[in-house]
Amino acid sequence: MPNVHLTKPMQEYAEAQIRSGAYANLSEVVRAGMRAIMEKDGARAFYALKAELDQAIAEAEAGDYEEFDPRAFEPDAFR
Repeated sequence: MPNVHLTKPMQEYAEAQIRSGAYANLSEVVRAGMRAIMEKDGARAFYALKAELDQAIAEAEAGDYEEFDPRAFEPDAFR
């Protein structure tokens, strides 16, 4: 079991969440925080991919692309 050290304000906030009934214990509070971080990271990855796709689309629309030849890329697949 990991040992978690919280700052005093974080500890007080977590305890208030438990007292309010929002969470049953500190483990639930920490898991909720971890889920939020994981969701944020997923959103970050999504927006990074979207930015890359937007850039690729802009380059393609500007004519900056090469035709893809699947036979040249994988000739054995077409035998």
